[in-house]
Amino acid sequence: QVQLVESGGGLVQTGASLRLSCAANGRTLSTNTMAWFRQAPGKEREFLASITRAGGSTYYADSVKGRFTLSRDNAKNTVYLQMNNLTPEDTAVYYCAATMWGVPRTSSAYNYWGQGTQVTVSS
Repeated sequence: QVQLVESGGGLVQTGASLRLSCAANGRTLSTNTMAWFRQAPGKEREFLASITRAGGSTYYADSVKGRFTLSRDNAKNTVYLQMNNLTPEDTAVYYCAATMWGVPRTSSAYNYWGQGTQVTVSS
């Protein structure tokens, strides 16, 4: 069992940066592909980025490519999402997720989820 806890969300202005963290309790994260998703009110959960077990490869949605950077520190059992140049369109609840199988982009493929952290970007 993996328990994920996100942190780092908050209220920022357009153009600001935030770094989200996702810490795991229980089983080590190093056996899992990790990903971040977000969900805005009235919208479906959206894939943002994923990172392979050892951190050798990362994948991004077009909407965040070049602005967001996903990294992991397996020694700390934590993954990070650095978000730069935020806009109001980035306002959502951000979730981290884990899976032992492949590097999927669909939310249904992830077995473990955090509770989410709110990111609000004001104009």
